Amino acid sequence: MALAVAALFSPLQSQPTFGFLLDIDGVLVRGHRVIPAALKAFHRLVNAHGKLRVPVVFVTNAGNILQHDKAQELSALLGFKVEPDQVILSHSPMKLFSQYHGKRMIVSGQGPLVENAQVISQLVVHEVRKVGNRWFKETSGAAVANRWSVDHLWSMKSKRLGFKNVVTVDELRMAFPVLDMVDLQRRPKTTPLPRNDFPAIEGVLLLGEPVRWETSLQLIMDVLLSNGNPGTGLATAPYPHLPVLASNMDLLWMAEAKMPRFGHGTFLLCLETIYRKVTGKELRYKGLMGKPSILTYQYAEELIRRQAERRGWAAPIQKLYAVGDNPMSDVYGANLFNQYLQMAKHEGAEELGTSGLLKQRPSATESCASILVCTGVYSPKALGSTEPAQGREEPPFHGHRDFSFSPGLIEASHIVNDVDEAVQLVFHKEGWAL
Repeated sequence: MALAVAALFSPLQSQPTFGFLLDIDGVLVRGHRVIPAALKAFHRLVNAHGKLRVPVVFVTNAGNILQHDKAQELSALLGFKVEPDQVILSHSPMKLFSQYHGKRMIVSGQGPLVENAQVISQLVVHEVRKVGNRWFKETSGAAVANRWSVDHLWSMKSKRLGFKNVVTVDELRMAFPVLDMVDLQRRPKTTPLPRNDFPAIEGVLLLGEPVRWETSLQLIMDVLLSNGNPGTGLATAPYPHLPVLASNMDLLWMAEAKMPRFGHGTFLLCLETIYRKVTGKELRYKGLMGKPSILTYQYAEELIRRQAERRGWAAPIQKLYAVGDNPMSDVYGANLFNQYLQMAKHEGAEELGTSGLLKQRPSATESCASILVCTGVYSPKALGSTEPAQGREEPPFHGHRDFSFSPGLIEASHIVNDVDEAVQLVFHKEGWAL
């Protein structure tokens, strides 16, 4: 017994140099049901005092819940205390985009929409990373922090300085009832008087899939085509259009059903297709957040570092292990971030401070390995098989339009059955006791 206790608190294991980025849906839970392997995994991850042995951050593309509530939900499911700052929702990195926090934004999604939009605290960008001779660009079309990749210093302020002036789709529909015409039961019985007292909308905030897709698609299009004045309309649609910020690009996600369900990425695909068909132009985003965006992984990296500091772990966290069930978001994102880290390490990195002066501030993180589990979206015919289905040369690309397809980025570093096997794999690689 004494030997076991000594091993638990040995210097080797009290100073972890690695951390976990864990997806939630399809890895830890399926709908409201916890996956049994998740309980086994946290039995290994949590010590006898109910504390994590290594830093862990939960990275989900869900966004229809408050961060605090998600932490409480995970605590109840997993049997140990999960803090809110261990949870990253798909929209969490919107804290970066403070230039839009004062604008009047229409917000789409479900759940506590207004609360989520307003509690996004101000995030001050201190540094921007340059790799080699160029600024690292994560996507071909989505501008993120002025198309520059933001480095790992984030200055959080506790004030509620998120989006201060938001309008929901339902509020817009109530202001202009004649805009929502698909559902015959909701059509106005009489023609209301036109309104000229409704302030113009200055941007679009897409936090997650809405309930009534036809209403949200129609009214968001109305806002974009009218330059924020849906009660009037314009002869020619303005282009560039109003700024659009979106989070959660997952085309599909896994719940209790045997087959994947539509995600917010499917809604975005609908909106993009309608906009292109109507205008002949591409819908452009000022920011795309959630996995596989590098911004999300940089945010997770910082939370891992802060978590280690709070626990008094002085050794730098050098390796991250990202565990997920979706090749197009979890694996692609982890591999994209790892690619970025390798470029920074081999080509050298420079940081540009807000004052315009170049600084040197290398990240301690050296790698991010992707681990794919088979309890969610990804479910191969045989474990380890990477062969395409018979009669089909390549599987369809389920990633977002602005993330170009690269076969190497959807190949996981490791494929295992479940999250417990993932934890065992990592502990074995790092020389930790199970």
